[in-house]
Amino acid sequence: MPNIGAYHPIIVHFAIALLILGVIFRWVSLTGRAPFSGPAAATLLILGAAAAFLAVHSGTDAHGPVERIPGVRQAVQDHEDAGKWARNVFLVVALLEIIALAAKKRSINAARVALWSSAVVGIFGFAAIVKTAKRGGDLVYGYAGGVGTRSGDSVDVNRLYLAGIYQSAQQARAQHDSARAATLFSQLEREFPNDTNVRILAIESILRDKRDARTTLNALSHVTPGADDRRLQTRVAFLRADAYVAVGKPDSARAVLEQLGTAFPDMQQRIKDRLKTIQ
Repeated sequence: MPNIGAYHPIIVHFAIALLILGVIFRWVSLTGRAPFSGPAAATLLILGAAAAFLAVHSGTDAHGPVERIPGVRQAVQDHEDAGKWARNVFLVVALLEIIALAAKKRSINAARVALWSSAVVGIFGFAAIVKTAKRGGDLVYGYAGGVGTRSGDSVDVNRLYLAGIYQSAQQARAQHDSARAATLFSQLEREFPNDTNVRILAIESILRDKRDARTTLNALSHVTPGADDRRLQTRVAFLRADAYVAVGKPDSARAVLEQLGTAFPDMQQRIKDRLKTIQ
């Protein structure tokens, strides 16, 4: 079978949708109130079981690069084990659905027993899906498993690196470790010198972490936002106003904000709120 690791996220979500809907429809069908739900449940559960089989296979194909990240191996193994258990449960469900279909013309009672069995086992399968999904989420969001590395593209890896430094810097700031935050933002600027957003973050760090408003103003003098980049113009203006306040020039700060208000009339209320904070 070809390597389908790159398609793991797509296959997994497809399988989850099919199986959860299948379990719900099967229980609805047992009430007898929605005739369409029986055939729909059988179709969804059988297709979902096939998708679950492919999901486990694609996960096995994809786990190599992720498992090599230091400290991630056990999380990968836990996710794989949960996925295999969920697959096995729904293979049983699919078998019961097939038995019910085969027995329908011969014995209504046997078919009904198979359908009730499918519904009950499906509840356990639902729980197995939730457990697998939680462990998959932990792997992706807690260990960065696959984030920036799944494609093998250097651009994606660089994005992961940027995000890691940025989050570490923000964490240091939240912990009131200004020196570390300033160091990390400076590192970010060195690593990504051509990224304007990174440049603004580094300048902001000069003001917030180093408390050096004059250097901040000097750095901002070399930043020229594009005429069509409203977001960057706003960030630069607010940062410049904060720096003017820090050096004891509130009138200059007001002038910057009033100029921004003239350029963007719909921001008047936000600018008025900021003006109120300037003494």
